[in-house]
Formats: sequence, structure tokens, C-alpha cells
Amino acid sequence: MKAFKALPRFRDGAQFRPWLLSIVANETKNLHRTKKRRNLLELRVAEDPVDHRDPANLAVRDAAKTELLNAIRALPDKDRLVVTCRYLLDLSEAETAQTLGLAKGTVKSRLSRALTKLREAVSHD
Repeated sequence: MKAFKALPRFRDGAQFRPWLLSIVANETKNLHRTKKRRNLLELRVAEDPVDHRDPANLAVRDAAKTELLNAIRALPDKDRLVVTCRYLLDLSEAETAQTLGLAKGTVKSRLSRALTKLREAVSHD
């Protein structure tokens, strides 16, 4: 609804997807700040079709997803937003930079640091 209402402010010739995703990113920040709802993108990643063939593998996979999502949630806001845009929304580095209003180099360095933190947080059995 906010994007629809903001359409008159959309600049002719600008790329639509990064403009729209910047609105989404801002709304995500607002939702997180108010702590009234969970981050819907992280929950969507956890929803995977159930494979009934091997319950043991299912349990291990679900535990690994939960551990990864908890590690993502524990990241600082600036790192979590970059990881969400880059890997959960599958944006390129350039699109992530434009969506979050950052330099491309900033996106790369934040991703590098965030991935290091995630590797340390997730156990490797």
C-alpha cells in the first residue's frame, strides 16, 4: 500500500525494482524496531516442503535451519539487512546497495563481516 501511495513520487527513468525494494527494506526496519511482528522473510526461508522419506534427515535439516535463522536474527540490524537483501531476496550486490542506500563496497564489507559472524555462530557437526 505504501508503494502504491508513493507512485506519484517515483522518478521517470529510474529503476522500479530497487525503488520498490527500498520501501520494503524501510518497512522491515520499522517492523523490527517495534518488535510487534517477527521478520517475515526469515520465517519464509524456514518454510520448506516436508520430505517424508527420512525423518532423521528432516530433523537434522530443521535444526540446522533454526540455528541459522537464530544466528541471522542475532546479527546487528545493518548486517541482517544486507544478508536479507543479498541472500533471502536474492538481490545482486548493486541492487542491495541501491535498495539500502549504501555504497557497493559497504555492502561487500558488511556481507563479509556478517558471513564471518554467521560461520562462528553456527556449529559444524
